Amino acid sequence: MPSENHQILIVDDDPVTCELLCEVFEREGFSTSFEQSADAALLSLGKQSPDVILSDIRMKTQLDGLNLLDHVRREHPLTPIVLMTAFGSIDTAIRAVREGAFDYISKPFDIDKMVMTIRRALDARAHGQSNGSSKLNDYEFTSGLVGRSHAMLEIYKTIARISDSRAAVLITGESGTGKELIARAIHTHSKRASAPFVAVNCGALTETLLESELFGHVRGSFTGAIANKRGIFEEAGDGTVFLDEISETSPALQVKLLRVLQEREVMPVGSSSTIKVAARIIAASNSNLENLSDSGAFRRDLLYRLNVIHIHVPPLRERRDDIPLLVAHLIRKHTPEGQAAPIVDDRVLRVLKSYSWPGNVRELENVIERAIAFQQGGRITLENLPSKVRDYEMERKRAVPQPDDLTSYFTGLPTIDEVERRYLQHVLEVTGGNRTLAAKILGINRRTLYRMAERYQLDI
Repeated sequence: MPSENHQILIVDDDPVTCELLCEVFEREGFSTSFEQSADAALLSLGKQSPDVILSDIRMKTQLDGLNLLDHVRREHPLTPIVLMTAFGSIDTAIRAVREGAFDYISKPFDIDKMVMTIRRALDARAHGQSNGSSKLNDYEFTSGLVGRSHAMLEIYKTIARISDSRAAVLITGESGTGKELIARAIHTHSKRASAPFVAVNCGALTETLLESELFGHVRGSFTGAIANKRGIFEEAGDGTVFLDEISETSPALQVKLLRVLQEREVMPVGSSSTIKVAARIIAASNSNLENLSDSGAFRRDLLYRLNVIHIHVPPLRERRDDIPLLVAHLIRKHTPEGQAAPIVDDRVLRVLKSYSWPGNVRELENVIERAIAFQQGGRITLENLPSKVRDYEMERKRAVPQPDDLTSYFTGLPTIDEVERRYLQHVLEVTGGNRTLAAKILGINRRTLYRMAERYQLDI
C-alpha cells in the first residue's frame, strides 16, 4: 500500500515521543500531526480527518486514550485507532480490544512492528473495516495473569478476541507457565462466566476413573458404582471444561473426546444412550502434540479439533522483564494479612532475573513464598533465596570458557574493520557511487564518508 497522502494523528502527552513518531512515519512517506492530550485531539478531529489515530492510553490530562477511543468509535467509526502504553496489563489490553481499538501495543515499542501495525490499520480501513464493531460494557477481571512483555500482551489480546467464541482452544507451554490461568481468564471474560469452570488433570487419574469423571456413569456399570453420576461435561452445563495435560489421555479415551467435539454429546459409562452437552472445551499440554501425533501417540483428528485456536505461553526465561512485576504480585499474594509487604533488595531482583527458571512462574512463586517466610526486618535479601537460585549466576560464569579457550570459536570470522569495509563497499555499490545518498544511508556526513573510503582504500 503506498504511504503517500495518508494522514496519521499521534496523541501523546510526551512531546519527545510525538516528535519521534512523526519523524518515523514521515520517513515512511506518511503525513503526520500530533496533539498532546485527548481533549486537543478531539478538537482537531473537528477540523481534520486522519486516516489512523495512534494514541497513548495514560496521559496527564482529564481524558485518556480510552476516552478518545470511545469518542472515535461513536463519531468516526471508520477511523482505526491504535493504542499504546508503557503500563500494559490484561485489564487495559482487554478493555482496549473489546471497546474497539484496532490494536494495542506496548512501550518501548519496536519501530518496524509499529509501522507494520499502522499499515495493517490502513489496509483494514481501505476494506471497510476499522475498529471493533461491538463494545462490551462494565466487567470485572481478576485473573492472576501478570506481565507487560510483548508476548503477554499478545495473549491478553487473544483472550479478548476469542473469549465469546464456541471454538475449542489449545494452550501449550512448559509446566508452570500459567496455562490454567489463561483458560480461566478466557472463561471469566466470556458470556459463560456465570456458568461453571470445571478443570481436570488428565494425567492425574487412571483411564477408568478419568472416563467416569469426564462422561459420568450409571449405577452398576462397575464395582463401586452405587448410583448414577453426572460427568464433568454435564456438570459444566453452558460453562467451560478445561482438560489439562491432554497428551496423557489413552487412544481409547481420545476417540471419545473426539466424539464430544464433533457431535457435542457424551455417553456415560455403562449407558447406551447419549446426552447432549454445551460446554466449551479448552485443552492444555506441556508436550508437543504435533510430535506425538507424528509418532501415533496422539490422534491427529483430535489435534485438529482441539487446535482451532492456539495460544502458546512463553517460558519465564523468555520474558525476564516481567519478573519484577511477578515478584511484586506474588509478595502481595503471600504476605500474611495484617503484615506490611517486605521490600526486595535490588541485588535479589538482579539474581531472580538472571536465573533460568526451569519451573517457570510456579517455581518463582515457591521461591517468593519461601523468601517471605525467611525474611527478617521487612526486607528480602539474597540470604532468603534458595542456594540454587542464589548461586546460579556464579555457576554459570564458571561454565563459560575462559579467554584462552575462546579463540577457536571465532576462527575464520571477519574483524570489525573488515565488516565495516564490506558494508561501506556494499552501500556504495547499491547507490551507484552516489556519495550524498551513501552518507545518508550510513548515517554519517560526507567528510566522514571520504575518511572511511580513504582508510579502506575504496574509490568514490
